[in-house]
Amino acid sequence: MINKKELIKILKSKKLDSYSEEIYDNLSIAVEKTLKDKMKEIRNKKRIIANDNTKDHMPATEVFSAKEIETFPSWVRDDIKNTQIVGKTFKVLQTSNGRKYHRDNKLNHLSGAEWTFFINSVINTRYPTSGDESFAHHIRKAHPSPKPPQLMEEIIKFFTKEGELVLDYFMGVGGTLLGASMSNRQALGIDLSGEYIDLYKEANKYLGLREQITIKANSIELLKNKSLLNKHLKNEKASLVLIDPPYGDMMSREKTGEAVKKNKSISPTPFTELKEDLGNMPWEEFLKTFSESIENSMQFLKSNGHVVVFIKDLQPKDGNLNLLHCDIIKALHNLHGMNYLGTKIWADQGVNLFPYGYPYSYVSNQIHQYIMIFKKS
Repeated sequence: MINKKELIKILKSKKLDSYSEEIYDNLSIAVEKTLKDKMKEIRNKKRIIANDNTKDHMPATEVFSAKEIETFPSWVRDDIKNTQIVGKTFKVLQTSNGRKYHRDNKLNHLSGAEWTFFINSVINTRYPTSGDESFAHHIRKAHPSPKPPQLMEEIIKFFTKEGELVLDYFMGVGGTLLGASMSNRQALGIDLSGEYIDLYKEANKYLGLREQITIKANSIELLKNKSLLNKHLKNEKASLVLIDPPYGDMMSREKTGEAVKKNKSISPTPFTELKEDLGNMPWEEFLKTFSESIENSMQFLKSNGHVVVFIKDLQPKDGNLNLLHCDIIKALHNLHGMNYLGTKIWADQGVNLFPYGYPYSYVSNQIHQYIMIFKKS
């Protein structure tokens, strides 16, 4: 357990000793919960190992050819000398650290445990915005809404296999492209802004990653030009379209909330000043144009490929519910060959909280975004 005397010494050095009891109690609760969770995890692992020990085992290298082994995920290949076939079907591979891969997995290269973790409908994160773990946030923060490469990597890993292609035609400063490089995938990014593309390249170089293909263009028009875009794609189809579109004219409106509370500028911060930018369109116009872009992008997407879209609702106002994610789901699900699969909610715990509406009315601190998932039939 926590050594209270040592904790008090640390808190004194940080001039927090007056809060020592409160901090000690909170840490004790957190440690106890962590221990309980870890003990449960260990019990489950022991149960699985005991169950596996009752099944047939055979070294994978005695069964599969070098050509077959090349089709396995890199984490299996890297440990292939120690990898065992579990069971009589020859479908389940288990590496020396206990990770399992099912050879019938046509979607990704995840183990069963990793698959189960991803399909949780809520993601809670607190990504650092400084230091090495921020993944060049000091460069990417020039964009009004940069997506964390770590989050994009997790999404890419679930909906693609290693080496497959990801398309992001609203790339911004390249969170998707960085995530693709981090997970050994290919990616093509398109953006109206050459400045944002340059920032992606700067961040990518800073991180020492493989640079992905980028195109400065109006993606809405480029998606209509099959032959031109195919030259960049080299006639390869994407397994995943992963996009964080500008949400209509949301960023083109005067700021409220944190900007007002901190006496910051409330001036609009549009992604660009260009008329063709979806971020400068009224919602109904945006919805129509965006839906058409998805429809056009489907010609570059494999059958059974996925489309993943980020969006954030606005606060209800003047009788308007502003449930933007509902509008998007309905519009895209109505497209021929596009099926809605479900939504993940991303809770960004790094967002600052403020007493909006206090002391008169309830106003949400919206720390969440919707990650909507569709599949091409």
